Amino acid sequence: MSRRSLTLTAAAGSAALLAGAYFFQWLGYAPCKMCYWQRWPHMAAIAIAVLVLLVPLPALLWLGAAALVLTGGIGVFHAGVEQGWWPGPASCTQAGGGLSGLSGGDLLALDGPVLILCDQISWSFMGLSMAAWNAVFSLLLALVWLRAARAQD
Repeated sequence: MSRRSLTLTAAAGSAALLAGAYFFQWLGYAPCKMCYWQRWPHMAAIAIAVLVLLVPLPALLWLGAAALVLTGGIGVFHAGVEQGWWPGPASCTQAGGGLSGLSGGDLLALDGPVLILCDQISWSFMGLSMAAWNAVFSLLLALVWLRAARAQD
């Protein structure tokens, strides 16, 4: 495959993962704070792909790979928090003070803010949560970026 085709494939993969995340959100699976963290590198990777297509600098391809390794790492960390392998951010886990910014009225209101915890699995498939699937697919897409960076065209 050409560098251009690989770049488009990697960007399409990030776009598909983002579309999937937003689709699950539309279905009612509200994202937690770390879910949002995983989305930003995908958005960056898509922007990097556009830049690569406009200004074909090989260094940008390595930056795209780094963005996918970053979101994959966040996904691994998030999945570990969900499994209880290590503690997560205090602001979005059961052990943390995530309610500290809410008033008593907020807690009693039926239409108040919804607290989504990062250490709770809201959906899984084949034993892997959404965070874990993001990690798997993101790290595979990082390999596509790396292959694009090494392509000779």
